[in-house]
Amino acid sequence: MPFNGEVEYLMQTSEMLTPRASDTATRVVSTMRRLGVAALPRNYELFYEAATGTNPKLAAAIAALGPRPSQQALDRVRGEFLAIADHRIVEDARETISARLDEILGLLRRDRSSMEAYGRILGETSDGLSRRGAMTREFLDRIVSVMANATTSSIESRTRLVGSMTDRSNELKAVKTKLEEYKRLADTDPLTQLANRRVFDEALARIYDSNRGVAFGALVLGDVDRFKQINDRFGHPVGDRVLQVVAGIIRSTVKEDILVARTGGEEFALVLSGRGEDATWRVAEEVRKAIEEAPFVNMANGVDYGPVTISLGTCMATQAQGAADLYDKADKALYASKNAGRNRVTRFSSLSEGDFSKDWLIYRKD
Repeated sequence: MPFNGEVEYLMQTSEMLTPRASDTATRVVSTMRRLGVAALPRNYELFYEAATGTNPKLAAAIAALGPRPSQQALDRVRGEFLAIADHRIVEDARETISARLDEILGLLRRDRSSMEAYGRILGETSDGLSRRGAMTREFLDRIVSVMANATTSSIESRTRLVGSMTDRSNELKAVKTKLEEYKRLADTDPLTQLANRRVFDEALARIYDSNRGVAFGALVLGDVDRFKQINDRFGHPVGDRVLQVVAGIIRSTVKEDILVARTGGEEFALVLSGRGEDATWRVAEEVRKAIEEAPFVNMANGVDYGPVTISLGTCMATQAQGAADLYDKADKALYASKNAGRNRVTRFSSLSEGDFSKDWLIYRKD
């Protein structure tokens, strides 16, 4: 199939958006492999976005890269299309913050000028009192009037300053709240409320930023077994609800220091630190058991959507050369779990060359 046809095949929304007609995750992975695209989370995110068909310019930009596009070219397209909202919101916040800080500095300068004027009045009054001999009532009345007016003016100026500073401070707090909320939304998978691909990709890369990260880092990848059958039998809304329940089980089973992310479709990932290979395997096994033992029953009508199970693969950071290699090897371990009968945890270190074929990346997720 010609390259443009390859991309067109990927972007056919009538098929891509219908779970009963096609498994989106499988088609995206298959297309990426045929185009020679590395199996990185950020690449999955890019191709998933294009696969929805809601951004034809993105699809066209990918097509323009030709077959076997470089990672640099893919990252450039991703930055152009997927980071534009981030850029706009950050720029708006930066402009607001800059404007409010300029206003605050102006208020402080005016207050300083006002206090200096008040100080001059005090100084002049003090000089007048020290130089004058006899104090007449008329003179003292004038002194009191000048001091009262100056003090009243200074108090009013300070009151206005406090009010203005409070207003500007509240505006800056609102901008901060908006940025924090946007970051939360930008980092969260909308269906499961877990961390999304972006956060996962960054966390995976950070493992290799330090020797400690490499020494104690690990990755667990999981994929819900026979998920397509759930969609086919009960429909997409039920499938979404199953993913939400699975996400909740994973998050409640593992400790808070473990990053839990939904990396696409029915795929989940755990990024761990400070644990050895045995401890990492036990974390994955606890997740597997918790999902296997959980009831997936609609309490309203009694329909049982189970059994629901998950296959997992683990890999230690020390067993990989970098983030992409770590993901690659954990995915191979996951594939080995699928190939061995599903509903199990496999360590990458336990695999031999014969445990997966060279086409392991395009195994059919079910």
